[in-house]
Amino acid sequence: MNKNRLMRVLVGASVVGYEGGAWADELNLTYGATSIMHDVYGLHMFVLYICCAIGIVVFSAMGYSMYAHRKSVGAVASQFHENTRVEILWTIIPLLILIGMAIPATATLIRMYDTGGEDLAIEVRGYQWKWQYKYLDEDRKNALSFFSNLSTTQDEIHNRSAKGEFYLLEVDKPLVIPTKKKVRFLITGNDVIHSFSVPDFGIKRDAVPGILNDVWAIVDEPGIFRGQCSELCGKDHGFMPIVVRAVPQDEYDAWYGAQQTAYAEREQMAGQTFTASQLMTLGEQVYSKNCVACHQADGKGVPPVFPALAGSKIATGDQAPHIKQILEGVPGTAMQSFAAQLNAAEIAAVVHYERHSWGNSTDDVTQPIDVLNLVSAQ
Repeated sequence: MNKNRLMRVLVGASVVGYEGGAWADELNLTYGATSIMHDVYGLHMFVLYICCAIGIVVFSAMGYSMYAHRKSVGAVASQFHENTRVEILWTIIPLLILIGMAIPATATLIRMYDTGGEDLAIEVRGYQWKWQYKYLDEDRKNALSFFSNLSTTQDEIHNRSAKGEFYLLEVDKPLVIPTKKKVRFLITGNDVIHSFSVPDFGIKRDAVPGILNDVWAIVDEPGIFRGQCSELCGKDHGFMPIVVRAVPQDEYDAWYGAQQTAYAEREQMAGQTFTASQLMTLGEQVYSKNCVACHQADGKGVPPVFPALAGSKIATGDQAPHIKQILEGVPGTAMQSFAAQLNAAEIAAVVHYERHSWGNSTDDVTQPIDVLNLVSAQ
């Protein structure tokens, strides 16, 4: 029986439940995939055992006293006052217990906050409701940056189809890091307070607009690790998962190169001219990732907080204000600026899609050049 399993069984997790992979994981902390999480798990078990021992002693004494000195056998309560020896003991013993717990806890906290000497730095920025990852490795040119969106389908969310194995814990683009390297995460928020939490790494840090927090992790073995925003950040708080894929260095280098190529090709889209059908296809993809949470798949929104686009003035009026609203957002509302999140081709496509869906019908075709011209005119 390995150490992890033995610890789980000792604290009461069912052996049958453990073998089934359900009860033990639900009743206890995850053992994790980093040395910090191993330390946290060990500290948790150490304190738990102390609490169990104290509980056994205290409740045993209470049980014995209630049984042996009950009224029915003629027990009479003793009358006594101060006992210096007892008072010293019940002061010193708890003090020693607290010191015994504080020493390893302090050592673990010191390690947690030792973020220097990293091999790779990644900026993590929380948005409503997605994550942006930006690689800050100075040895690489054209630093990679991308958004990671929930990929669980709307049909699953609204119970129109069966829920997948990783329901609400799957994304279109996971964060990829190399194994056996110290990765420093620089965490902030773009709109409201979020919280970047990956239990297997033993990390959780608030993403606060205007403030930069940091944590680190070294993952020794390849794997996929999942987390979620753990700060109540708005309507779709439960829809912004975190997926981290740890891979060997050579696989990471190959992935990074491929992503840089894909990023360059994506940026070249801004100079292209698209057909109406191409705009509708791309626009639907962009809308599904970025707009559907608020404005809904049918474009009817959730008035009055999230206004409808179907038949709205913005989607059936002049083209320029529509583009400008997506570029700049609407101050004081949940409508954020997408200028940093979408390129010109994606903005043009989603504008075209919104102007030709749900009964909306305009006679214009929005192209990337229309977006670029508006940006340059500002």
